[in-house]
Amino acid sequence: MELDVKTMFVVTISVTAILGMLLILSWYQHRKIEALAWWGCAHLVASLAVWMIGARGSIAPFWSIEISNALLFIAAGMTWTGARLFDGNRVSLIGLIGGALAWILAAQSAGFMTTPSGPVIFSSMIISVYTFATAMEFWRGRQESLLSRLPLIVMLSMHGVLYLVRIPLTLLMPVGENEPFFSSAWFGVIGLESLLYMIATAFILLAMAKERTELEHKAAAMIDPLTGVANRRAFLDAALRRLKQRTRDPQPVAALLFDLDRFKAINDQFGHPVGDRVLRMFSDIAVSELRSTDLLGRLGGEEFGAVLFGAEVGSAAATAERIRRAFAESNATLDGYHIGATVSVGVAQVPSEQPVDVETLLTRADEALYVAKARGRNRIEIADAYSESARVAPRGEWTPAKPAAAAADPRLVAISMGLMPSPTVVPDHKPAAQTIRRPVLASGGRG
Repeated sequence: MELDVKTMFVVTISVTAILGMLLILSWYQHRKIEALAWWGCAHLVASLAVWMIGARGSIAPFWSIEISNALLFIAAGMTWTGARLFDGNRVSLIGLIGGALAWILAAQSAGFMTTPSGPVIFSSMIISVYTFATAMEFWRGRQESLLSRLPLIVMLSMHGVLYLVRIPLTLLMPVGENEPFFSSAWFGVIGLESLLYMIATAFILLAMAKERTELEHKAAAMIDPLTGVANRRAFLDAALRRLKQRTRDPQPVAALLFDLDRFKAINDQFGHPVGDRVLRMFSDIAVSELRSTDLLGRLGGEEFGAVLFGAEVGSAAATAERIRRAFAESNATLDGYHIGATVSVGVAQVPSEQPVDVETLLTRADEALYVAKARGRNRIEIADAYSESARVAPRGEWTPAKPAAAAADPRLVAISMGLMPSPTVVPDHKPAAQTIRRPVLASGGRG
């Protein structure tokens, strides 16, 4: 079957231009993905270059050979630039126009245009370099889980290989000096492959942009916008998944519940912007002190939670103490104001052989946190539901477990172990109010 060259040129020009406009329209709808605009403009420039190449014989050779190929290389450079921008890299002007400049300089040299093979080989080398460079840019960003990324890398690599194969084919089957430019055996194959390549890459690029947008929306729904850590839903879902995996790989696990002390007073005295900065400051400190395998989330208001996998009680308590101390020191003075915000922490831990669910683990930590509030704030309390004692951390330090007989207050031990409900704190001269068990992980309200 023979391919009509003129028909193929018309189809290639039309399809490439339409795809370029489609990419630009998609960028207009998703302005954050600037790469779409570069890829769209690359398609438009390529369609103009193909038109000029197809008009050889009707327009001056300077336009149909030198300028048309320079535009084709600029289009390849724009595609490469779009790949860099897609993964957060900067625009390189030299890389963008380097191929076109090399072509124009080579065209000015004596004897370069006298043999048909020279320009074909040089242009094939430039296209191959840009194509492989674009594939490499997408490969470097493979940490982002986009399903369309790998097919695009494969397609780019195959396109680059085809242009490399074009070089020996040109040497084996050169075009005669008096033969028409379109008469070579490989020209139809290259033209058809280029058309299919432009169509396929355009749709894969659109699919990649759509995937990224969907991932960003999903991430936004799972991230607290103020602090940048996981929100309540994401934190609990992740903890549930990890605890299920723990059944296959038993390991100790600890939960930390943080509640900023008297946070409402900070907002009332210094304003909500300062309060927001305090929350961000705390989350930054917590992230810096926790391991990459630990989970951290904002549960609501001024309350945060963390789940530490593979952490013994001593390690978990030491982590909580580092966070408590660093937070107290970091915001002693903020914008010239004496803030002095502190945090209370409840710690709960279970050994590797003991099964536990998310609700039970966080309930233990929540009860320990309530004891920390009742005993003066700015401290950590450790609830151990699987021994005869509760471990109490004095303000500013953490001490090993004490025997049950040495516990200061048996009622506090029972509260931290979850064996009895937390009492309502009232002045000594009034009778105690009716005990009310608080909801688990109540947001704020503890002070």
